[in-house]
Amino acid sequence: MPGAEPELRQRSVNAKNGQLIRVVKPTEEGQKRDQVLDSHTEYEFGGPWGVFAIMTGFPILMYYLWICLIFYDGALVHPSSLDDIQPFLWRMWEHIRVDASPNAYAWKVFTGLIVYQLALAWVVPGYMQEGLPVPSLGYKTLMYKCNAIGCIYVTMITAAALHYYNIFRMTEIIDNFGHLMTVAMIYGFGVSFFMYFITVATGNQIRMSGSFIYDVFMGACLNPRLGPVDLKMWLEVRIPWVIVFFMSVSGACKQYETYGYVTPNMAFMCLATWLYLNACGKGEECIPQTWDMFHEKWGFLVIFWNFAGVPFSYIYSVVYMASHDPSKYRFSTPTYVALYSTILIAYYIWDTSMSQKSRFKMQTQGIFSYRMTFPQLPWGTIKDPKFIQTAHGNRLLISGWWAYSRKPNYVADWTMSLTWGLVQGSCSAIPYFYSVFFIVVLIHRCTRDFERCALKYGKDWERYCSIVKYKFIPFVY
Repeated sequence: MPGAEPELRQRSVNAKNGQLIRVVKPTEEGQKRDQVLDSHTEYEFGGPWGVFAIMTGFPILMYYLWICLIFYDGALVHPSSLDDIQPFLWRMWEHIRVDASPNAYAWKVFTGLIVYQLALAWVVPGYMQEGLPVPSLGYKTLMYKCNAIGCIYVTMITAAALHYYNIFRMTEIIDNFGHLMTVAMIYGFGVSFFMYFITVATGNQIRMSGSFIYDVFMGACLNPRLGPVDLKMWLEVRIPWVIVFFMSVSGACKQYETYGYVTPNMAFMCLATWLYLNACGKGEECIPQTWDMFHEKWGFLVIFWNFAGVPFSYIYSVVYMASHDPSKYRFSTPTYVALYSTILIAYYIWDTSMSQKSRFKMQTQGIFSYRMTFPQLPWGTIKDPKFIQTAHGNRLLISGWWAYSRKPNYVADWTMSLTWGLVQGSCSAIPYFYSVFFIVVLIHRCTRDFERCALKYGKDWERYCSIVKYKFIPFVY
């Protein structure tokens, strides 16, 4: 890397485990701006009433979309008249009571997955990765055990063996979607409130607003750990994307047992979900370099979404295809070629752009080492990257994909989400929920990120925006 490292001030050794923990401080100006960013200054998401609406409304929406998909052929149903409102609500409740109750099977399966993934994360050997300096910890850098890739494939082998020996059939997952979703929601709420109370009780809270419901939603803790397991990073990968992948496999098994073959559409979803899951595992060492890890707190916003939101609202196309005849969503060969090509191209841009940014941060810290996990794609690492050295002390990347867009990874990620709806064509609007919801989330997240960057970097951010002009799509927006 060209240039000096003005932010490096001190090194120390963690006496407990002997791992090198560096104290990496920005300039004095940067530290002052970090203090502002590390304090509660304003409400997001509409404040306490807004987050309360999200916490109550989103689970209701998940139930409604699931009911429409399973029991009403994917149509968005509604009361037929004012007199039908109460009977309509009772019909909705009856579907939940009967087909989405938190039964013993769902508790056993979901709890078993959590315990198994925690155990694997604890014992499976992993690659130790140093994270970004954390302002609230005096700019210390934490070490992260990155063993997701090994845990994922141990889980796949375990699932294959259980299915083969009829101990646990893969088809049962998609058949119990509603029951599992309810248990996932209970875990999402339970862990969110538990983490809030335990964090406050131990005095480890940070960036608190004073509003109970808002602080539960945003979180109180920043770096929750259980032994060697960083719970925030663990939950981001090991639960939602494992469920999403196995839900697709379950749908494929269901088709095979019913029709004697797996449709190209369902095979597409198996490929798409594997690409995402495998990417999270094989590039796990990049996650500690993200804003999510070193700044975002671990509250309902993240916890519920990873336990329930992602695995049970992103996969509606699989739920639909597993319960409907393949003749409803059969495409021409050119359409399949276009669909598969689109996701592979989008995946390549998403994977390499994420890798470029994270490895650039590692290069800046002087901690980058090449990790040989499959697949390592061309242009995943930028040699001699160009950057803007900020007065804060950080560097802003202006090379690779990041020379053309401020969020190239978001564009590619959203394109992949769109294909997850396109795979079932126009059978139902509900599988497009993922891409519609996701674009709203990404735009909101960009607004938050850009506002923080403007505060953090000041004139340097203006200079960066003058060089990288486009927020998302080059030459368009």
